[in-house]
Amino acid sequence: MRTGAAMSVQEHLQREDAESDWSADSWSDYGSRDKPGTTLGRTVPDGNVLFPDIFHTDRLLFYERFSAYQDYILAEYLEKVLEPCGWQAIWRTDVFQVLVGVVGVNFPALKAVVQLSEPFLCESQDSSFTQECMQELLELKEHQILLQELWVVYDESGEFDQTALAIEHLRFFYRCIWRTWDEEEEDEFDYFVRCVEPRLRLHYDILEQRVPSGLVLDYQNLLSQCEKLYEKFLNVRNSISSNDSDSEAENVSMVEGLKLYDKVEHLKQKLKLIENPLLRYVFGYQKYGSLQAKGLRPTGAKVIHVVPWTMTANLLHLLAREKLCPESCEDLEIQFHRDPLAAVNACYEGDRVIICPGHYFVDGVFSIADSVELEGYGLPDDVVIEKQGKGDNFFDCTGANIKISNLKLVQHGAVEGILNVHHGKTTLENCVLQCETTGITVRTSAELLMKNSDLYGAKGAGVEIYPGSSCSLLHNGIHHCKEGILIKNFLDEDYEVPKITMVHNMIHNNDGYGVVLVRPAMPSEMKDASGQGTTGNTQPTQAGDETACAEGSRKEQPGCVTDELELCKRAETSEQTENNSEIANVLGATSVKKRQIHKKRLSELGFTEADDNLMSQEMFVSVEGNQFKWNGKGSFGLFFF
Repeated sequence: MRTGAAMSVQEHLQREDAESDWSADSWSDYGSRDKPGTTLGRTVPDGNVLFPDIFHTDRLLFYERFSAYQDYILAEYLEKVLEPCGWQAIWRTDVFQVLVGVVGVNFPALKAVVQLSEPFLCESQDSSFTQECMQELLELKEHQILLQELWVVYDESGEFDQTALAIEHLRFFYRCIWRTWDEEEEDEFDYFVRCVEPRLRLHYDILEQRVPSGLVLDYQNLLSQCEKLYEKFLNVRNSISSNDSDSEAENVSMVEGLKLYDKVEHLKQKLKLIENPLLRYVFGYQKYGSLQAKGLRPTGAKVIHVVPWTMTANLLHLLAREKLCPESCEDLEIQFHRDPLAAVNACYEGDRVIICPGHYFVDGVFSIADSVELEGYGLPDDVVIEKQGKGDNFFDCTGANIKISNLKLVQHGAVEGILNVHHGKTTLENCVLQCETTGITVRTSAELLMKNSDLYGAKGAGVEIYPGSSCSLLHNGIHHCKEGILIKNFLDEDYEVPKITMVHNMIHNNDGYGVVLVRPAMPSEMKDASGQGTTGNTQPTQAGDETACAEGSRKEQPGCVTDELELCKRAETSEQTENNSEIANVLGATSVKKRQIHKKRLSELGFTEADDNLMSQEMFVSVEGNQFKWNGKGSFGLFFF
């Protein structure tokens, strides 16, 4: 919310607060004149000086802040609820804090008119802040200080509850919502929808640990970079506007200003991606780039790590015969561990972990930076590793060649997906993955080979494929997720298109599409979409459709049940073939668009002839024999942003 921006939400906005116990005017429940006494808590100020207690207002719920911001211009809201005088507050800065009394409010300037309270209470880093010095400082400021620098002194009567809440809303707004470039926003009416609400939701998503810590750090770094660049841009722009001459120096400044403007806009776009909960994970961050591999052991030996749930003589005999005694095992070293995480942490390059049947509960993250192999000894349902405790991830893979097989992974309390491939190649074979957030994420420059596995339960996509990655999905089941497979292509010169192979997968019962391609929209596409964010094909043939087909055929040729079923089967086969072809064609067309954009950029830089190998860098696509059934929105969709 900005000081002069209209704060009404457009009528089409879906107000989630209407579904909660908080009404649109819930903020007015505090300090109601019809209710005697305060409804707010109190807290003791920090420091050595015995200041009076202040109102405790910094732990408000999302809907309390949402309701305060959505319908008001900031100055109008403050004028509506703020007591104009007669209350005390602690004035806090980075250098000092002092007790003051408020004798007036300058609402347009969002400032309070104050005077020092008696007795004089002040705490500072420098003992030179005497009463006389503070009085001089106030006179220089004409006794007006910013409202967000005031913490209202606690009062049991409830008379100043609304004042304390209003100042908290103002303080939170300038600390967590407002950006210096918001003054450039031309559409004031829609400011709440486009800026305030997304940033407010992001703040609470971070508080409630729904955003990965790495993404939070990236957001903070991007915000800091953008603020610094925007300040430089303003300085350059002001220097041009103050100089009317048409000199060479001014032309250079204009070029510099345009470059800074482009950089600022690029960073602002990235910030908006993270602020938008639907597009948040389109922005891929490199969280584990610094994770170092151990390499080979100093002795050069390779070790087999065995994790037994319970060890019996028969199990030991079977392990020795089938897993522990290859043709040459004279110098083979075997280590035993109590849990899978300890075994993985003890691995060096080339080691192997054999996990015996059992249900293992793990509180931690499997960070695999070396080329190691994890193998369950038995069927996946017999060797279960279940995540306990909260954390960002479950499995993070950065090794050059990692193999995971015959395991069932069960995820709980995570923010990110069940398995993240950040670098190198990870092979997943004959595994079951029971997800909670997203499923498998294949980051830029990483490679995944997943075959004969089953993945389900993801609240996001079952498999997320980032630009510049390579993903091969063979004979898998991906079902009961929000989306089946999410392919991300930025059409940006910084990213190569992903290489994708999908053969004989069963993708079914997902809430959205079986496969979704996410990419920026071209201007012509935005016009064609007419404001719709997603386009896609129709829902593939389902059980109900097959029944209807059979019934229709039965009316024409009674008794020919075998022929009817054969016709339906052929129709379904044709439908699935069309689905596979459509996916391959759209992904291929996206690759061509990428190549055209790249060629155009090279031409703009003066390169009239490009390397044939570079220009043929297209999305490698092999989509064959996949089946799509009972997906909520259909087999394939496009999502533009």
